[in-house]
Amino acid sequence: MSKKTNYSYVGIAFIILVFGIIFIPKIIDRISGDDITRDESRSIDVSVSDENHVNEKSKKSDLVYIPNIDGDKKKVPSFSFTNQLGQIITNKDYLGKVYVVEFFFTTCPTICPRMNQNLVEVQNEFKDFENFGVASFTITPEIDTPEILKAYADKYGITNPNWHLLTGDEDAIYKLANEGFYLYTAKNEEIVDGFEHSGNFALIDKEGFIRSRLKSPNNPLIYYNGIVSEKEGVDDEGILQEISILKEDIAKLLKE
Repeated sequence: MSKKTNYSYVGIAFIILVFGIIFIPKIIDRISGDDITRDESRSIDVSVSDENHVNEKSKKSDLVYIPNIDGDKKKVPSFSFTNQLGQIITNKDYLGKVYVVEFFFTTCPTICPRMNQNLVEVQNEFKDFENFGVASFTITPEIDTPEILKAYADKYGITNPNWHLLTGDEDAIYKLANEGFYLYTAKNEEIVDGFEHSGNFALIDKEGFIRSRLKSPNNPLIYYNGIVSEKEGVDDEGILQEISILKEDIAKLLKE
């Protein structure tokens, strides 16, 4: 799998299918077209309703809610998987916490190590916050047993007790990725590793809603590029790092 997997044309086709065919017609009053580029976070344009403004509640930040296909605020669906310690972890375990979501696999030699190195930096930035966490869902659960995930966590320096590397039913994981988060994940036997997946992170607030900052008045970022590091700044394709703004937005949600 090459570094360009995150921006594959297959992924674009999938996102256009989800957002262009299903998403837009059902919330046309809140969604308008924008130029399609190379990842999920550039696929839709959301008109921000009053509920997305900081005036909704005095404690709310300026981060917006991402709408679902019905136009309501999109919430993380129910899930139940096993973590690297053999514990059953559900979406309810994350309520009251701000957390980042990723989909990865331990044998991925390209984008996954970069993503998790970046997430470890984020972990260390918020090491003093008991209500910050990460949910890492493996897309190769037949390989990534709790024991394998524990070794992976040790290798990368994952120490946050709220960072769960999760494995379980394969169909449930793929459904969660593609329908629950709209983070593209698929098997592809034509590429080296046999898998394609997004290199983006989703940011979840304490109530379980997907949140992001605005790129422009009616256009949310939606997802955060997880591949390019702060140190790099920009990759060889001109993609800017978004780890810095992810940290900023985590801090905002922790204050809510």
